[in-house]
Amino acid sequence: MRKTHPLVYFTLLAGIVLSAFPLYWLFVVATRANDVVGDWPPPLAPGPNFGENVGRLFAADDANFLLGLWNSLLSSAIITVSVVFFSSLAGFAFAKLKFRGRNGLLLVILATMMIPVQMGIIPLYMIMVELGWQNRMEAIVVPALVSAFGVFLMRQYAEQAVPDELIEAARIDGCSTFRTFWSIVLPALRPGAAVLGLFTFMGAWNEFLWPLAVLEADNPTVQFSLSQLSTTYYTDYTLMFTGALIATVPLLLVFVAFGRQIIGGIMEGAVKA
Repeated sequence: MRKTHPLVYFTLLAGIVLSAFPLYWLFVVATRANDVVGDWPPPLAPGPNFGENVGRLFAADDANFLLGLWNSLLSSAIITVSVVFFSSLAGFAFAKLKFRGRNGLLLVILATMMIPVQMGIIPLYMIMVELGWQNRMEAIVVPALVSAFGVFLMRQYAEQAVPDELIEAARIDGCSTFRTFWSIVLPALRPGAAVLGLFTFMGAWNEFLWPLAVLEADNPTVQFSLSQLSTTYYTDYTLMFTGALIATVPLLLVFVAFGRQIIGGIMEGAVKA
């Protein structure tokens, strides 16, 4: 094995510091009073005000932060499970099943990815009004239950990860198509599904524009709640940083939960290569 040059370690260390420092600074400001935001040099040690800031955050009536956390957690979890399941099912169908119009239908699905999200907000909002889903979580969850990107990603992954011989063996044993998917294909797609689940949860958790359009301040998501902490004439940065810090924790937990599957998928691909 070649000896690694010290410059490589220095570059990696610098990248880690530059990536982690914004999160650490977020924590430092969340533990201090509001007057330290403009200090120079900035304080680098945590302060004693974190408990007080958390109490003020959850007591802010305009933000409804606790409700926003619950709404985002519930909607993101439902969207993630739905997208992973339906994308895996559709990806398996497009990759391994032969049916008339398969390539054309896949092109139609891919074409929907070319339409900017902003162009669909007004028609989608009109549909929500007709359904009576204004200021309801159904308006957040239902439009995001299926993802064109997820279908394409899982189709590409299934094409490489699932051998045709495995599916043929399952059919010889008498498995139905759905049983073949559930018992054989889905476990093989687990690393790709973990990546898709991570991206989907992050996207749903960080979504701001659509909840801002269809929800109101009394029933927000977490990003909507954070926006309510800033007013026209005054911004309490410690309150905003405390909210952003708490809102980051679920993303870190999800990354830890899916991280093992992602690394496992990378190692599996390396061994196959």
